[in-house]
Amino acid sequence: MDRLRAPGLLPSGLVGPAWMVVACVAFAGLWVFIRLASEAMHPFAIVFWRNLMGLLWLLPMLLATPGLLRPARAPAHVRRATSGLVATYATFYAVANAPLATVLAINYTAPLFATVGAVLFLGERIRLWRSAALLLGFAGMLLVLRPGATEMTAGLWAAVVSALATAFSLVAIKALTGTDDPRAVAAWSFVLMLPVSFLVAIPFGPWPEARLWPILVSLGACAAAGQLAPSRAFAAAEAGAVMPFDFVRFGLITLAGILLFGERYDALTLAGGAIILGSTVFIALRERLARISARPSGSPDT
Repeated sequence: MDRLRAPGLLPSGLVGPAWMVVACVAFAGLWVFIRLASEAMHPFAIVFWRNLMGLLWLLPMLLATPGLLRPARAPAHVRRATSGLVATYATFYAVANAPLATVLAINYTAPLFATVGAVLFLGERIRLWRSAALLLGFAGMLLVLRPGATEMTAGLWAAVVSALATAFSLVAIKALTGTDDPRAVAAWSFVLMLPVSFLVAIPFGPWPEARLWPILVSLGACAAAGQLAPSRAFAAAEAGAVMPFDFVRFGLITLAGILLFGERYDALTLAGGAIILGSTVFIALRERLARISARPSGSPDT
C-alpha cells in the first residue's frame, strides 16, 4: 500500500485524496461482503472473522516492522479498542439488517458526535460556524430517520449506536495522535478485539461453509485496508483536503444497495445523507483554516 508514495507516481497534492478514495472503496467492499456473509452467518460471528482475517492481512506489515506493537502501549489502546468493538458489532448488525445508504447516512454523524466529545473530554473550543455545522448535521440525521414517520427497526437503532461508539473511538484516536504510529493504532484494534470477538462468536453458529471463505477473506482484506488507508490519507494531507472525497463512499454504497441488493431510497434519505456529510466536511475545512490562522496569531477561530 506504500506504492502511492513512490516518487512521481502521483503529485503530492493528490496522495491524500487518493488514499481517501482507497479507503472509500475498501469500506464499500467491506459492507457488501458483510451483507453477503450475513445471509448465512449471524453478524456477531462475522465480527470475529473480520478481526481474524484483517489481522492476518496485516501480519506481513507487523513482521516487517519489529517493535511496531509495543506491549507497554497496549493499555493506551484499550479505550479505543473497546469503543471500536461496540461500533463494529453495531455496524455489522445494522449493515445486515437495514438499507445500506440509510446506515451510512447515520454513520456519517460519528464525526459530529466526536466533535462534541472533543469539546467535553479533550477541552477543545467550539464557536459559531462549527456549532452551526453541528446543528445542520444533526438536522440531516433527523431528515434520514424522520422519527414518527419512519419505523425505527433494530437495524436503524444499531446504526445510531454505531455512530455514537465510532465517535468515542475517533476521540480516543485523536488522543493517541502524536504518540503512536497510525499503523500501530490500526493493528492494536484487531489484536485487542480478536479474543473478545471469538468468545462472543461461539454461541452464534458453526464453522463457516466452504462457499463463505472467499467472502470472509475478502472481508478481512477490506477491513485491513479500511483501517490503514484513512491514516495514510490524513498523514499525507489535512482533513479538510481529503474529507470531500468521502462522497465517493456514499455513492458506492448507495449504488451497491440498489444494484446488488435491490434497495430503494427516497430523496429525503439521500438529501439527509448529503447534508450530514457536507457538515462533517465543513467542520474539517474550518479546523484546517483555524490551524492555518493559528500559526501567526496563536488564537484559532474555530
